[in-house]
Amino acid sequence: MIMTNREKTILELMTRTSGKHTLLSIATYLQISVRTVRRELKRIEKILEHFDLKLEKDEDHSLQIEGPSESIYKLVQTLAKAKPLDLSEKERKLLALIELLNAREPVKTGPLARDLGISVTTLLAYLDDLQEWIEDFHVRLSRKRGVGVSIEGRESDKRRVLAGFFLFFFNEELIDTIFRLPDIPLEEGTRLLHFFRGKELKLIQESIKEGMEKYDSELADSDYVGFLVSVYITYQRTASGFLLNKDEDSFNEAGVLPFIEHLCQALSEKLSLDLPDFEKAFLSVILKGARPQSEESVYYDRVITGRAVKQLIQHVSKQLNVDLTGDFSLFQGLIAHIEPSLFRIRQAIGVRNPLTEAVKDRYPVLFKITGESLKHVFKDVDFPDDEVAYIVLHFGSAIEQRSVRADLKALVVCPTGIGASKILATRLKKEVPGMSSVHVSSIKDMRLLDLSEFDLILSTVHLPMRNISYIYVNPLLSKADIVEIRSRAAAALKKKTRPSSFSMPVGGRPSPVLKKKQEGPYHLQALMADIDKVKACIGQILQHFSVERVRDVSGVHEAIRLMVDSACLDALIDDRVSVYQKLIAREQLAGLGIPDTDMALYHCRDCSVSGLSFRIACLDRPFLVRGMDGGSVNISNILILLAPDPMTGLQQEVLSTISSSLVEDRESTLIFASGNEAIIRTKLEQIFYQFLKNRFTKD
Repeated sequence: MIMTNREKTILELMTRTSGKHTLLSIATYLQISVRTVRRELKRIEKILEHFDLKLEKDEDHSLQIEGPSESIYKLVQTLAKAKPLDLSEKERKLLALIELLNAREPVKTGPLARDLGISVTTLLAYLDDLQEWIEDFHVRLSRKRGVGVSIEGRESDKRRVLAGFFLFFFNEELIDTIFRLPDIPLEEGTRLLHFFRGKELKLIQESIKEGMEKYDSELADSDYVGFLVSVYITYQRTASGFLLNKDEDSFNEAGVLPFIEHLCQALSEKLSLDLPDFEKAFLSVILKGARPQSEESVYYDRVITGRAVKQLIQHVSKQLNVDLTGDFSLFQGLIAHIEPSLFRIRQAIGVRNPLTEAVKDRYPVLFKITGESLKHVFKDVDFPDDEVAYIVLHFGSAIEQRSVRADLKALVVCPTGIGASKILATRLKKEVPGMSSVHVSSIKDMRLLDLSEFDLILSTVHLPMRNISYIYVNPLLSKADIVEIRSRAAAALKKKTRPSSFSMPVGGRPSPVLKKKQEGPYHLQALMADIDKVKACIGQILQHFSVERVRDVSGVHEAIRLMVDSACLDALIDDRVSVYQKLIAREQLAGLGIPDTDMALYHCRDCSVSGLSFRIACLDRPFLVRGMDGGSVNISNILILLAPDPMTGLQQEVLSTISSSLVEDRESTLIFASGNEAIIRTKLEQIFYQFLKNRFTKD
């Protein structure tokens, strides 16, 4: 099916929210005129005719796609595979930037506009946007009438411009590409994101991982992506003859890290390209600015930095009248961030923070106080707003943990207590500040609780108890759900005494957000028993975890039946019929497709299940299922959680860590949807490692 980017976007929007959009709402969503939308809809009507579908307008002017369900499903499948003929705006800007950076002479606007498939007027608007972007990296866009357009500046800054553009505008695409890289068939000349040669990127990724293992180095995920991009750009620019000027930067003064020396040696063998020492020093500078450094490579001495961070915390505490000096987690977080931050500032390595404006809006007072405190403590360092915003996030998180607005307790209920309810609990903590604790329960176990202890009760399904006041929500919390929950929370707050924000005297004891019950003396035998039980649960999941390729099935239910049969063969369940029926019955209560992913989470508890089980089915084609938000989700991965009935509290905690991690962040979602068993198993091990630390380490 041939269609443009805009046509595909409109069709995807209408299939997801049929009957909820008008010409005006579509125009607002796409930031185009209503007239343009009318023109696009004429083409869309012709596309719909191929599927025996029609575009209808209701009395309230809302647009709706009418036709057989099978045809709509076929349309959704086609959209998932369709590749638009044209490029998005950010892709065209990227191609313009690459063209200008690779040009040795000024580029004429006419030929460049034709290459991009846009008008000269549109190109000039793009160049205005690029000019504003690149100025932050100390390079400039030169436009001379009759001569052309060029980017002027140091080679090191040009490389940072390109890396920054990828990381800022293509961050999700980069993460997706990098995690799928081992499984992508890379033909000779294949380019990813219009720039990266697949085979070369893969070789560089493998070499970086080898170096990290050899030198026992660690990189935060975001820094890993940034470093990989910078290494690739360095090799690409060097191979094209765009070399650093030895006199323009003091990279040689920084020295070459052993890690970089090893990396360059490995790449020399694989890519047949030797980098000079000042290029290696440039990569060393990038690496030093990307992570907390080891003793031998820290620009700022750790002891001095640690003392300065303590002074910073004391100064901010005094200004806010909130004691944060005893918060070791805050201290560790600031140390980990400020060390590379200081290095970046000293080396004039620009950083873009997409959250800066949002942080200023949310924490205006804290932003001002943090900026002033940084100037007070680091007198010879000028922290830009983007760096300040990152540091404010550390303080903001710590303050929200301690300046407790209320002691509200919420109960989250779903049929099993191991699936959607845990996702809801995770979202609830993120979207509703001030919630002191969130307890997760199944409907069955709910009957054993004293419901009067909870200020709010939320459920992902309709509860069979009529005399209980609860809020029925979808697991991912829609805007309407959040408004309703906050309204109920506000009513509950009036009944409670609560301290105001930033009113705690320095030296006072802040109340923790999560209160741990003290259940008498702490017994060693009880702790050891708990450790053994958790160890057995985790071991059971990892032992039987698998990613299975399910092909040639007629639908989701057939795939689930095959997965249940597989679990039965592994002696994990005794009654396959009972487990299958419960999984299907759970689907009828509420949608299980996770919105904005290609995954669905099926789960149940049954007496015939011998232990905990987590498996993933990767389908060879997508199927449409009901989503957790009430909409439709095209899924290619079925995640199945099975648990015995009854289930212990520890078993529930272990399974809940998996459920909550699915929507923890974009990277986690990509990993679980990757279909790569080794990568997912590694992720599970990381999740359980952190769970054990949190569960058995006393604060």
